[in-house]
Amino acid sequence: MRGRTIPENSLYVGRFAPTPSGPLHFGSLVAALGSALDARCHGGRWLVRIEDVDTPRAVPGMAEAMLATLERFGFEWDGEVLWQSRRAGVYAAALEQLKAGGHVFPCACSRRELAEVPDSALARDGSRRYPGTCRDGLPPGSKPRAWRVRAGGTIRFKDAVQGCQEEDLARDVGDYIVLRADGVFAYQLAVVTDDAEQGVTHVVRGADLLGSTARQIHLQTVLGLPTPAYAHLPVATNAAGEKLSKQTLARAVDEAPPAHMLVSALSFLGQNPPDGLAAASVGEVWAWARENWNMECVPRVLQWYAPEFSHP
Repeated sequence: MRGRTIPENSLYVGRFAPTPSGPLHFGSLVAALGSALDARCHGGRWLVRIEDVDTPRAVPGMAEAMLATLERFGFEWDGEVLWQSRRAGVYAAALEQLKAGGHVFPCACSRRELAEVPDSALARDGSRRYPGTCRDGLPPGSKPRAWRVRAGGTIRFKDAVQGCQEEDLARDVGDYIVLRADGVFAYQLAVVTDDAEQGVTHVVRGADLLGSTARQIHLQTVLGLPTPAYAHLPVATNAAGEKLSKQTLARAVDEAPPAHMLVSALSFLGQNPPDGLAAASVGEVWAWARENWNMECVPRVLQWYAPEFSHP
């Protein structure tokens, strides 16, 4: 599948990076549209990356179906699609760099052991914060299962939608994994490595990933990589406040009318498309969207109910 010719001398590089665990739904469309429009309105490049590093979650054939859906909706990406599943050697090299710098340590803790951590050790996102069991060395007789980053310091950044953000890594997150016990490289390491290699300057994505940003900035710092600008769009939810996903039975957009869905996504993003635009062609919708895109109009909320697209 071929993308657009890459514009030369472009300083803005954005990307859309779906996980092929299920078909594209309305929430995915919102993230794709927001990132694509912001790149195009800055005269920049827009890349597509398939984040299938977590191979147990990837559904065979789903990535190809996602790309076909994007094409049907009028999306055009620059260059070739990057597949994380083909880049284990790149991530291994990044891990070796972390080891050489003393930024990571082997961890022998099992999920069961971590599940027994007291509630007082909950991280900011509600998960169990790592208690530091192996930080100063493995317990006698134990074998390493995973590799963790030594988390410390306070990360501050300004999000283009959500405003100023601050996170104390040790208190709010704890030492986080970069290589799992099953040998799969963690999302944080893969994303940071890929963004740097692809020259990504702006990350526009859903607010469900806002909690990952501090860890990614931390990794960028210790690896000596540049930090992109971030903008986290509201996450589309169902009536129960659950993020639209395969697990919450979100309706796939594969066969939906593209112009109607694009206009609905524009409305969700606060762009106030005119009445009747949904009856226009896909090309006309894109032309209006590129001309009128304004990040300042995106609602500054983490979640937003999308009733029309919540259930099959």
